[in-house]
Amino acid sequence: MTPQDQARAIWQAGVDAVGGYAATELALRDSARPDRILAVGKAAAAMARAAMDRFPGTPCLVVTKDGHGDGLPEDIELIEAAHPVPDARSLAGGRALCQAIETMSKDSSLLLLVSGGASSLAEDLVDGHDLDDLTALNTRLLAEGLDITAMNAERRKISHVKGGNLLAGFKGAHVDVLAISDVPGDDLMVIGSGIGALPDHHDFQAQARIIASNAHARASAANKAAELGLDIVANSEALHQDLPTLATQVGAQLRNMPRGVLILGGEPTVVLPENPGQGGRNQALALALAKEIDGEAELTVLVGGTDGTDGPTDAAGGIVDGTTWTIAAESFLTAADSGSFLAQKNALLMTGPTGTNVMDLLVAIRT
Repeated sequence: MTPQDQARAIWQAGVDAVGGYAATELALRDSARPDRILAVGKAAAAMARAAMDRFPGTPCLVVTKDGHGDGLPEDIELIEAAHPVPDARSLAGGRALCQAIETMSKDSSLLLLVSGGASSLAEDLVDGHDLDDLTALNTRLLAEGLDITAMNAERRKISHVKGGNLLAGFKGAHVDVLAISDVPGDDLMVIGSGIGALPDHHDFQAQARIIASNAHARASAANKAAELGLDIVANSEALHQDLPTLATQVGAQLRNMPRGVLILGGEPTVVLPENPGQGGRNQALALALAKEIDGEAELTVLVGGTDGTDGPTDAAGGIVDGTTWTIAAESFLTAADSGSFLAQKNALLMTGPTGTNVMDLLVAIRT
């Protein structure tokens, strides 16, 4: 295998380990049949498939990103919406979730499946706010380089579904929340802006569990690297700084690493120019690291979003080495147009939707 093949195999092993279907199937093996299944987020379709295989015939609503609901059975109600900036369908998705919960009977049981991306995909706004306000808020938050905790705190302020508000409308007897975490600390109040969080005061019984996370993905990636005979140089959740700082720090780590593999997880923050080009944070970080390792022929670096998409693009990220960078790349990096440059170099990581979402995963190999 080439270093690129090895990096892809290690990254994919990490993603496969936190697949929405497998994680949900395992979590539901000892669960009782619910009266209603609701799934929201980028991994919602995969999670819902597992739940429906376990509990066939149960009414099920899925709210997910465009193209992520392909292949669902016809008896599953599907709403697809925009990400990372919400659209009118996001309001339809949020309202549908609210209505489904509000109409459940007193003795009923709910299975709520939550994954990252729900902040954009489902919303029901408080009075005095409309879609234009929601779009403007999300566009601003994405451009300002805030971390996910700060972004979701702002989103909760105008929401009827976030921050525990969705389940505040549940009048039934029991709720089981299964969540795939795409946030540091695996906090239910932050995942999807708290769309699956329990309200402060409730009369129903509840169980909430994190069933997959970045730590799980990195552990499986490390196991795959070991199978390939590679030494693990480091394995940590360390991708949480702003992108320029992170590129400098990780770049130094890469240049000084011994032979083997470096595995990092997290979610960098990016400040965007007024008219950004093509790409997302993973493509930007990949190109910035290509600059850092320019001339290091024995280094290969893959950076990818575990959901299979990076920002408003179809690429998961990028895969670069010591020969990728050229002087021409500088203007692309500055203009937040890294995806266009990586496409020219055939250096985009293309996977399609993966059925999960546990932040980002970086795999670097020195041969």
